[in-house]
Amino acid sequence: MSQTPIEIQLQTLPNNPGVYQFYNKDGKIIYVGKAKNLKKRVSSYFHKNHEYGKTRVLVKKIETIKHIVVPTETDALLLENNLIKKYQPRYNVMLKDDKTYPWICIKNERFPRVFTTRNMIKDGSEYFGPYTSMKTVRILLDLIKGLYSLRTCNYDLSKEKIDAGKYKVCLEYHLGNCLGPCEGYQTLGEYNKQITAIREIIKGNFKDSLGDFKSQMKALAAEMQFEEAQQIKEKIDVLENYQAKSTVVNPKISNVDVFSIVSDESFGYVNFLQLSYGAIIRAHTVEIKKKLDESNEELLELAVTELRTRFNSQSKEIYVPFSINVAEGIKVTIPKLGDKKRILELSERNAKLYRQERFKQIKIVDPERHVKRIMAQMKKDLRLSEDPRHIECFDNSNIQGTNPVAACVVFKDGKPSKKDYRHFNIKTVVGPDDFASMEEVVHRRYKRLLEEAEPLPQLIVIDGGKGQLSSALKSLDRLGLRGKIAIIGIAKRLEEIYYPGDSIPLYLDKKSETLKIIQQLRNEAHRFGITFHRNKRSKAAISSALENIDGIGKKTANDLLKTFKSVKRVKEASLEQIVLVVGKAKAKKVYNAFHKK
Repeated sequence: MSQTPIEIQLQTLPNNPGVYQFYNKDGKIIYVGKAKNLKKRVSSYFHKNHEYGKTRVLVKKIETIKHIVVPTETDALLLENNLIKKYQPRYNVMLKDDKTYPWICIKNERFPRVFTTRNMIKDGSEYFGPYTSMKTVRILLDLIKGLYSLRTCNYDLSKEKIDAGKYKVCLEYHLGNCLGPCEGYQTLGEYNKQITAIREIIKGNFKDSLGDFKSQMKALAAEMQFEEAQQIKEKIDVLENYQAKSTVVNPKISNVDVFSIVSDESFGYVNFLQLSYGAIIRAHTVEIKKKLDESNEELLELAVTELRTRFNSQSKEIYVPFSINVAEGIKVTIPKLGDKKRILELSERNAKLYRQERFKQIKIVDPERHVKRIMAQMKKDLRLSEDPRHIECFDNSNIQGTNPVAACVVFKDGKPSKKDYRHFNIKTVVGPDDFASMEEVVHRRYKRLLEEAEPLPQLIVIDGGKGQLSSALKSLDRLGLRGKIAIIGIAKRLEEIYYPGDSIPLYLDKKSETLKIIQQLRNEAHRFGITFHRNKRSKAAISSALENIDGIGKKTANDLLKTFKSVKRVKEASLEQIVLVVGKAKAKKVYNAFHKK
């Protein structure tokens, strides 16, 4: 490998479209990429600060740059895909799976057999597929077998051997499943007519076969051959029933591939639908692991090239959600409305459902990966410097200014940690002052955590807008924690997120997982605070009902409630029972207060 300095290698790169390859010090290829302009694209790796850690690591490992210039950008796309598949570089996303998919084969021979296989042999035979489900293949072959009489034997049915009478019909002939071409009972022309019809059915075109069978049925009925006509009618019913089971779209949308993508911080999910003669004949979704924070456009370009190659697609048009570069001769359509838009939405729905299924599976089998994904998403959405593994949310509760309290709820790894929840009675604030109350509880909470050397959260969420956020910031300033803990405020509508020193709020996607966790945090803080506040208020109301009696103070009221548990039970108690708790003089006052005529 050349040891020419990287700066010199960059200066000598051409401005043409092409594919570049990065090698490490051991001469191993670690990344392959494509570019409209090789010099600009490759130089960008070395001349800008990368937010994404893996990109920085990649750049540090690059020792040698090689490139291949190609005539067009679409050539670069195809070459990049081939090189990635060949070398499988560490830093490239991979669309791999270990499956070998089934095909339907029409064998290249006289009186061709039709069967399923997982191995493609280049002997001139026709292969249809591959299919993503073996069940689909079996249903299709059962349908073909029910409609047409095909041979299953592997004899060499050459004209000479048939004429010489080398073969005898087998059980399949006697069962009516084969018409006996081995003994010359069926001509090659009749047999090949069946194969032509089968070829169209596999492609999804049922119209020709249905028309042919209906003509046969009418002709047989006209000749009074009702039994034979009924057999043909049963075949028509089988064919129509199968056709009805296919997801039928607008018949005008034919021979089109549809691709859509949904993604998060770590993975992209690409759905592929293949349409033929107005029906979906194939659906497949793949999961792509991101390596260098690739964009949706980059992931979809790679997936389209790979999936079309893998599934041997010959469609000349694709529907996608946004513009991408594809091989020459393929029309790219971005549907805006109507049936085309609906079929793209169907693809997107499939991708989202697949993503949800994967999340549920991962949550069960690999909970840590699930947590990492959510934390990475929250870090990105909320523009944080680290994963918010530990979050604390504060909420004030006071109704008509009475019994002001506050609540602090704690979430760890995106889930409530109820043992860490805390209540606060407001001590230094008189009257309903939310801002001062927030300042007090935030100061008390983090002063204590610092004194006890307890771990601090990565994120503080303040239930309230800019006012409450400013109050909380004053406390962090006094404690020297400003800048050490991220802090945000949530306005009442739950859509606006405020940051210190920024008057313009951030709006999160209403369907995002980040917003759902913040909603859960806020609801939990509100519930926890309100419950504490109500309990405190009701105790205060009960105490005041006893303290309002002339000569009865707070201590006496508490003693009575401790024994009798409620004001109602004090009312129902006898004078003797009350005397045992508070003495004769006070007992008379309490008893008389509740038993006035």
